[in-house]
Amino acid sequence: MNKKPQHVSLMIMGKEYRIACDLEDQEDLIYSAQQLDLQMRRMRDSGKVAGPDRVAVMAALNLAHELQTVKNENARLNKKLSDCLDKLSGRIENVLEKH
Repeated sequence: MNKKPQHVSLMIMGKEYRIACDLEDQEDLIYSAQQLDLQMRRMRDSGKVAGPDRVAVMAALNLAHELQTVKNENARLNKKLSDCLDKLSGRIENVLEKH
């Protein structure tokens, strides 16, 4: 199968960006661009951030913070799951040793 990246056109804040992307990642890339565009427009329309560069930086900072928050929660949940699996494994071993 041909794995050559395809070009996708994305519109962000009224500007077109052509990005090379593998076919299987295109849907996620398009959705991500739509979410970025939405966040940037909201920021711009709020009037609290002036200038397209500052809007882009603030949107990127907000998205990076959101990503870090999700990563931290994921790590916490993975630790909790690992602890639960260790306890369960220990209980199973105890039951098997008794029989």
